Amino acid sequence: MEETVVRARKLGGSLVVRIPKEIVDEERIVAGEAVRIKVEKLRKDWFGAFKGLKPFRKGEELDEH
Repeated sequence: MEETVVRARKLGGSLVVRIPKEIVDEERIVAGEAVRIKVEKLRKDWFGAFKGLKPFRKGEELDEH
């Protein structure tokens, strides 16, 4: 199973994603064939990326600011 990141595009009232040629060739996918797609949104920024990380203690802070 291959994995890639693609951008969704609007086409009429739907969103469309394209499968890159390299994956099509490697997986031997043909037009009209059913494929399984797992959808997972990527984060646009890193805000909240380290959720659960404990705050630094005073002695662990860098002095070079």
